[in-house]
Amino acid sequence: MAVRTTWQTVHSCGHEVTHDLSDRPADRRASFARWLAGRDCTECWKATRDNDSAAKQEWLSARRAEEQAAAKAWSEQFDMPPLEGPERALEWGERSRYQLATAAYTALVTEGTWDEADWAVLEEKVRTVTRAGWWIDQREAEGTDLPELLDAAGEADRGTENPFR
Repeated sequence: MAVRTTWQTVHSCGHEVTHDLSDRPADRRASFARWLAGRDCTECWKATRDNDSAAKQEWLSARRAEEQAAAKAWSEQFDMPPLEGPERALEWGERSRYQLATAAYTALVTEGTWDEADWAVLEEKVRTVTRAGWWIDQREAEGTDLPELLDAAGEADRGTENPFR
């Protein structure tokens, strides 16, 4: 007698669904059916996910607005030049620059061995890279990598503004 392939499952949402488990190994079908019973059915799961995505999108928008405000305030406080690039990349680039620069300050000065004079030199290098895309490309870098990354930045990444402000 063959191991059955279809299972009638009552999901945690209360719906009863027949599942075809023939694509699973015979010795794992029963345990998978038990696992399914502990979950919402597909329709309820999708409905919950769709509702969650709206709330998640709202939360994400609020979080981005907070990060953007912090990045803008930081840019003004430390006299950072505006970034260049496509309109849709400017805010993202500004947030990326802010996050990487503050991570670098924390790693190198606050927790590291650098003093404020060392940081001032690096801060001037940060001001020279004005291409938003460059900062976006570096968004996952470690703060300790910023000096090396800035040294590797090419002419296309640097602005054409007067460096003597």
